[in-house]
Amino acid sequence: MAKIKISLVRSTIGSLPRQRATVRSLGLRKIGSSTVQEKSPAIMGMVKAVSHLVSVEDVK
Repeated sequence: MAKIKISLVRSTIGSLPRQRATVRSLGLRKIGSSTVQEKSPAIMGMVKAVSHLVSVEDVK
């Protein structure tokens, strides 16, 4: 399966508690932190919910 790199590019200050929890469950803590995840419908749904806070790129 494909992998994606998810990076936190904006602060979670001022965002909803559900969005903060989603960012934490993706494995992101500080601005600039990134994680590599498997591309699955669950992960993509989480990314879509916080798309204004994260950036996504494909990893080979």
